[in-house]
Amino acid sequence: MKTTLPFLTCVLLAMAIRVFPQTDSGIYLLVRGDDIGSSHAANVACIESYKNGIMRSVELMVPGPWFPEAVRLLNENPGLDVGVHLVVTSEWNDIKWRPLTCCPSLVDNDGYFYPMIWQRPDFPKGTALKDAPWKLEEIEKEFRAQIEMARKYVPWVSHVNCHMGCEGCAPEIGALVKKLAVEYQLDIDPFAAGYQYIALWNRNDSTAVQRIQSAVKTLGKLESGKYFFIDHPGMDTPEMQAIWHKGYENVAADRDAVTKVFTSPEVKAAISSARINLVSYREAK
Repeated sequence: MKTTLPFLTCVLLAMAIRVFPQTDSGIYLLVRGDDIGSSHAANVACIESYKNGIMRSVELMVPGPWFPEAVRLLNENPGLDVGVHLVVTSEWNDIKWRPLTCCPSLVDNDGYFYPMIWQRPDFPKGTALKDAPWKLEEIEKEFRAQIEMARKYVPWVSHVNCHMGCEGCAPEIGALVKKLAVEYQLDIDPFAAGYQYIALWNRNDSTAVQRIQSAVKTLGKLESGKYFFIDHPGMDTPEMQAIWHKGYENVAADRDAVTKVFTSPEVKAAISSARINLVSYREAK
């Protein structure tokens, strides 16, 4: 009897698992982090948000000054899904980047990308790409160079999208991005796959604690469906404290709070409790 009871228990347990399997919650969440390659702090925060957090996809800025380090870190973490974040702007005041190709219609008098896509009222005139005499053939040449550079060093890139919404600058630019995505087999669109954007926290949640509390509540209320969230992991370091532009001066604190949410034990526990499936772009396809 001492040997039979454990055996019968195991048999009954196996039958119970077959009859009453663990059900899928039907909740899928794609968490994307933008701008790896733009700074050392962004690179470290993005990798941390993947290794010890909930982020499953990251967007690589090829013209970014910290692209080489980003490449090294991504190759050390090949499980992280990577997208090519097409860049035609250089928005910060005290750090700038230039194109990979010769494209005079896309740069200012100093050879840097314009700061913004659309003219901001609080920025000097002539700082927006939309008002510049841009040429579509130069945008295509630059985008191709960025995609091919990314694929050279991170061969598993799975998708492509645009930094600062540059595809919305003009319909022909949007059509170009779509064409290149299809041509390079990088055309994964979560929205076309049925994902809907959600905000994990409220606009007035400025601290990490507030954002974590809001995220836990939001995650606990999710019903079956596909959800998508984007933000920019960073760190509150001297380097990132020096990154800013008019109207967005608290970059370091703001992006450090993003990293804290993405790596929060409370947020991870909420995801586990609700049986939320974390997915990447590749899995979304």
